Amino acid sequence: MEGAESEGAVTELIQLYDLNYKGCKSCFSCKIRGGKSYGSCAVNDDLTSIFMKVEESDALILGSPIYLGTVTGEMRSFMERLIYPYLTYNNPPKSLFPKKINTGFIYTMNAKEEQVKESGYNLIFATNEYYFN
Repeated sequence: MEGAESEGAVTELIQLYDLNYKGCKSCFSCKIRGGKSYGSCAVNDDLTSIFMKVEESDALILGSPIYLGTVTGEMRSFMERLIYPYLTYNNPPKSLFPKKINTGFIYTMNAKEEQVKESGYNLIFATNEYYFN
């Protein structure tokens, strides 16, 4: 963050563990065309304002340790609620997100690169990359 700020960026660190929210509850309000929540999560909790900040941002960097082969439960719930409302059922699927923003993901774990490859973590990382593209 310091590096980005030194180049003039405005940054904000958000700790998901400090927020009160749950994962997607599959209400499908975000999927009802013409509905008041089409393309956005209908649940009003601590993530609501965060999602507005994401839409206004130019970049998003997510970070999570890897536990039991994937990101933390909090990060997974955040990702469900952030990504799913924007996805359409078109073929091919498209995104309702209002613009393209640069996105990065920092994964931390106590494993060497060879162990990451042997454990199949690259598939998990590729799946996350697919949804953020």
